[in-house]
Parts: sequence; C-alpha cells; structure tokens
Amino acid sequence: MESAETRVSQRRSPLDLIMSQIRRKRTAADRKPLGRFLSRDRTGIPEDGEAEGREERGQSSGVAVAAESERDVGWGGVCVFLQRLGKKSDSRSLSLAHCDLTATDLLELATLLQFLPQLEEVDISWNDLIGGCLKALTSHLHHVGGIRKLRLCSCRLDTDDVAALGEALGSVLLLEILDLSWNSGIRGGALQGLLGKLPPPLRELHLVACQLTAADAAVLGGMVSSLPKLCVLDVSCNPQLTQEVDAGGFRALASSLCHTASLTTLRLQACGLTADSLDALGGSLRCLPALQELDLSCNKSLAGGLNRLTLHLTHLTHLESLDLHLCCLKHTDLEALIQVLPSLTALTELDLSSNKEAGGVVHPLVSALPLTQMRRLPLNSCSLNQESFTALALAVPYLRSVDVSWCKVVGGRLALLLDALQPSVILELRLSSCELTTDDLHHLAAVCRRGCLSSLRLLDLSYNGSVGDDGWTALLAAGGLGSLEEADLSLRPSSCAPCSAWLPALLGALPRLPALTRLALQRWTIGSRDRKQLDHCLRKRSVLLEWDPPNTDGAASSFKATDQESPEESRSEE
Repeated sequence: MESAETRVSQRRSPLDLIMSQIRRKRTAADRKPLGRFLSRDRTGIPEDGEAEGREERGQSSGVAVAAESERDVGWGGVCVFLQRLGKKSDSRSLSLAHCDLTATDLLELATLLQFLPQLEEVDISWNDLIGGCLKALTSHLHHVGGIRKLRLCSCRLDTDDVAALGEALGSVLLLEILDLSWNSGIRGGALQGLLGKLPPPLRELHLVACQLTAADAAVLGGMVSSLPKLCVLDVSCNPQLTQEVDAGGFRALASSLCHTASLTTLRLQACGLTADSLDALGGSLRCLPALQELDLSCNKSLAGGLNRLTLHLTHLTHLESLDLHLCCLKHTDLEALIQVLPSLTALTELDLSSNKEAGGVVHPLVSALPLTQMRRLPLNSCSLNQESFTALALAVPYLRSVDVSWCKVVGGRLALLLDALQPSVILELRLSSCELTTDDLHHLAAVCRRGCLSSLRLLDLSYNGSVGDDGWTALLAAGGLGSLEEADLSLRPSSCAPCSAWLPALLGALPRLPALTRLALQRWTIGSRDRKQLDHCLRKRSVLLEWDPPNTDGAASSFKATDQESPEESRSEE
C-alpha cells in the first residue's frame, strides 16, 4: 500500500512540489517573502519577524530621502540666486561684492544660508543699498557657524547694523578675518556694539577709512586687548584717529598693542600721526617681537619727529617691511632712520618714495641696508641727483622691483641702472616721467635681447614723450619679455602723438607676450582700421586695452580734467 505521505504528494500540484523543494534549499535566515510574486495583491508576506525591521528602515530611509531632497532643492535655490547675480556657485565661498544688492536680496540670501553649512568665506562688500538692514542677514548666521572670513566693506553700515553684527558673532566662533572698511557710519560710538563680542580666534581686523575719531580709538583699544591671536590690524585712512593724544584716545589704542604679541602687520597710513603719536606708539613696539610690516605712510606731520620712533625700532628684529612714503621727512629724520637700519636685519622692503630730501641720502642709506636681502627700495619722486642715482645702482642687482619714476635725472643715464640688473631677477620696472630718450630705449631693448628681463611682469614707461618712434620700435621688436603681464606706454594728459610708425612692431610683438593682461596706450592716436585690428587682436586674448575714445579732437578737448602732474610728484614738492 502506498504510504500516506505518498498519497498526499500525489494529490499536490506540480507547482507545490517545486516550491517545496525551493524552500528546503533556502535557510530561514535568507528567506524572502515569495508572496509578493505569487499573491494577487503583490504585497508580500514577511517571514521571521522581518516586518518590524522593514518598517523602521522604511521610516528612516524616508526621512533621509526627504532631507536630501530638501537640501537639493535648497542648493538649487542658491544656484539660481547666484546665477541671477552673475556669480558662480561655491559651497565654501560666497562672493557678492559689487552686486548692487538690495534689502530684498539680502533677505533672500539670509534664507538660503541654511543650505550652505560648509560656508567659510562671505564677501558682500560695496553694496551700499543694504545699509540699515544688516540684521536680516546676521540673524541667520548661526546656520553658517564655520565662517572664517567676513567682509562688509562700503555697505553704509550704521550703529544698528554693527550692533546686530555684534550679537551674531557669538555663533560665528571660528571667525578669523573681519573687514568693515569704508563704512563711515560706524564712527562715533557704533564700535561699542562690537566691544567684547569679537571671537578670540580673530586674526585680522580691517577698519580702513571709517572716519574713526579719538574716542573710537579708545574703544578699539579695548577690542584689541581681548584678541590674543590678532596678527593684522589695519586702521589706515582715519585722519582723526590720533587727535587728542594726551586725552587718552590714540594712547589707549597704542598701549593695548602690548596685549597682541602675535601682531605681524600694523597699518596706520594717513592717520594724522604726529611726533606725540610716535611717543605713544614707540613704547608698545618692544611688546611686538613678531611684527613684520609697519606702515606709517602718508602722515606728513611726522616731519621732524621720526627720531621719537626710531629709538624703539631696534626691538623689531623680525621687521621685513617699513613704509614711510609721503611723510615729508626731513634730513634729520632720514639720518635717525639710517642709524637704526643696521639693526633691522630682516628688512627686505623700505619705502621712502615721495620724500623730496631722501634723494640726498641715498649713498649712506644703501650702505646701511642689508643689500643682499633687499627686494624693494622705491625712490620715486625723491629728487634724485646724479650722485644718488649712481649710489642706487649698488642696490639694483638685488631688487625685485625698481621704481625711480618722476626722477628726471634718469633720462640719458638709464644704461647705468640697466647694466646693474641681474638676469631673471627683476619683476617690476617703473620709469614713468623720467624724460627717457630714444637711446635709453635702445639700451633697454638690448637688455631685453640678452634675457635680463625674462621674468619682468610690469613695465611702466608712461609719460616719456621725448622717446622717438625708433626707440619704441626697437623695444617692441627686441623680444625677451615673455613673462610681461602689464605694460604702460601712455603719454602725458596734455600730450598727443600718432603711433602708426611703431604699431606694426607692437602687433608683431604680441604673439611673444603670452602673459600680457593689460596694455595702456592713452593719448596715442591711431587710424580707425589699425585701431580695430589691435582691439580685435587683444580682445581675443582677454587683454585689457586702455586707450582714449575714438573720434576725439586732440588732447585739449579730451583731457582738460586730467592735465596735471602726478599726485605723487605734486605732493613731494610741498
């Protein structure tokens, strides 16, 4: 007789037998619900307690998908916003300077910050329509707490804006650079909104041209005292900052520098510094052993009192750059400076340009400098004479930049300077308004052919109308300027001359100037056909061509507003 099992198997359909064999081969751990393939509703029947796990995974997966979808939509909004302003999308850098942003744009930008969690740099400078409504943006800064650079230059910020910024800085604890320059509305007490609010990691603070007063200087001193990591402090172009030194304004700021031992750059250009200001500043220099750059330029009231500072410069053993241009320095000031130069063993840049009397001390100056490491020694507008020009030639072999513009003694003697150049060392050569001759440019052409200027990036030969066509042609045909990025061959504002004689040489030279980005040819006249040819040639290479509009009736009608000497030259004569 057939067993019961045999009878049951005979009554089962072939499909049942197949499925039974499949189930025997699969373990319990890897079984999957077959019902989804076989049942009519195709929902499937979970096995081995799988339902609960799948439900949890489904919920979490749904949340993740939704969040990712929201981020994608948000990032798309960011891209659309930036594209509308002609900017490229970057998750780490938001650069919206010069975009004519309105209060509405600022509010839209604020709502998009949540989709930029990796943002590190924000620059909305030069948007003066957002002044008075900065809180719309700062109230959302907590979404981008990783910001390290924040620039708000020339935004017409007012007291309320600065206060709103101060409240928001508590959520931007990694901030390293804060630039509020060119906002005159933060003078007169607005800085109080930042007192005690700046994050300790701040490394750079820029407050250029904010019309800060002596009272603001005292507040700034309190801010600086709480920034132990501050490396750069730039308060240039605030002429009222040093008023009432004895009343404690600037003196408080100067004394606060004793708490910034890490300071490497201090810029006080055009701050109305006086001899008394130098007394206040000098006492703090011994507390700044790391200082590398000191800019005291454009402070004409320093004349006759520089010795109050030079006594303290010996403490700046790491000083690399000292800028004293346009300070109306007297012979006694220069002598005091020369005495301490040997102790500034790290010095690589010294700017004494636009100080008329500097031309008489070039020889002792060069003798006191660490020449082998000097890189910049501009002496433009310094009334150089033949003796001082000869002394300068001793320093030229080591310099990366040579600037003797507005020194008439150079004309006819350029060979002395050029013969001192070391091949492939100099990067900038500025010879504006030097009364150069045709022979000078022939000599310059010879130096180019020898490869001595193969690394030159900037060449300024402007305001040298006494050079003949043959000189310009020789220079342009010489070659050897493969690294040149900027060239200025412009004439004086009151001049006008045709360039047709040497234009073919210029067109032939362009293929040998692959790095060129800017060419200035102002006041040179040219035919319409040649003009179109040159303009087309340079536009294809994205070279900025600076020349005067066509169809003008000469210099008298076109340049009346600019018919004057260089500002540097006129100031140096004061």
